[in-house]
Amino acid sequence: MSSHWRDRSVLVTGASGFLGAWLVRDLLGAEANVVCLVRDWVPQSELFRSNIIEKVSTVRGDIADQGLLERLLGEYEVEVVFHLAAQTIVGIANRNPVSTFSANIEGTWSLLEACRRSPKVASIVVASSDKAYGEQEVLPYTEAMPLQGKHPYDVSKSCADLIAQSYAVTYALPVAITRCGNFYGGGDLNWNRVVPGTIRSIFRDEQPLIRSDGQFVRDYFYIEDAAAAYMLLAERLSQDPALRGSAFNFSNESQLSVLEIVKLISAKMGFPREPRILNEACNEIRHQYLSAERARTLLGWKPQFTIDEALERTISWYRTFLEMPDPVSQMRMAAR
Repeated sequence: MSSHWRDRSVLVTGASGFLGAWLVRDLLGAEANVVCLVRDWVPQSELFRSNIIEKVSTVRGDIADQGLLERLLGEYEVEVVFHLAAQTIVGIANRNPVSTFSANIEGTWSLLEACRRSPKVASIVVASSDKAYGEQEVLPYTEAMPLQGKHPYDVSKSCADLIAQSYAVTYALPVAITRCGNFYGGGDLNWNRVVPGTIRSIFRDEQPLIRSDGQFVRDYFYIEDAAAAYMLLAERLSQDPALRGSAFNFSNESQLSVLEIVKLISAKMGFPREPRILNEACNEIRHQYLSAERARTLLGWKPQFTIDEALERTISWYRTFLEMPDPVSQMRMAAR
């Protein structure tokens, strides 16, 4: 682990979210002084249930409150900012576009403006998304492609991404942007997402449900790899001003359909039944995956886990969370 983070003051917005909790854990492991901006108290979040929250400074508030952000950055002498706070669910964005735009777009400009007024901030990583690209005809997506989201969530990420680039170019703000695929791993408690929903269904001996027709293709990216990628980018950004305004795709560079990921999970968990296909998804991009060539070349980055290793770790996490017995332990007990 790099000594770069030791005693460094780091702000994580959206710390109670899926990625936020893993990132905070890794920052603490690297001996950073972590400040978390949290809007809602989510007891089941990994940030709370693992007691990580007791090891950080916590500020309650809204990401669009620029005055609060300026106070936070100044009083805690923040040097590094990870901006993860967002409304991240496509279905919710379709039903509630205004609150999504407020969180994802206004929240981004409020934070960046606060950072612009805070001279100690040396690096900022803004979480965009592969959805910011919208639907492209050429695959895989590269960072040179235009941002052309059309539906509410995609548009919110396109806008936030462009705003971050604007602050870097116009004000020389030390900001870089991540564009990742669909995160999965332990700690994701949005059961409508395919990985946690499938695992929970199988543990309950229920037929897994697929909201779409099963043929939507995505880039599935393990959460521990994501947290490590964010930290690497922030560290490199603080060392190399040429990275300001740059966007980086982080990806395993593999494409899997929803049906394929469900079958992988089912096979690992020894579940014989086919999933039930609801075919209800709408306003979602049908086929996308990312090239991570820029991150490999400029940052020396590569994922630490294969999909097999990552799924095994993910299933193990949910087994503990759902208090399900380990099958090997069950066999040993039965043999006694």
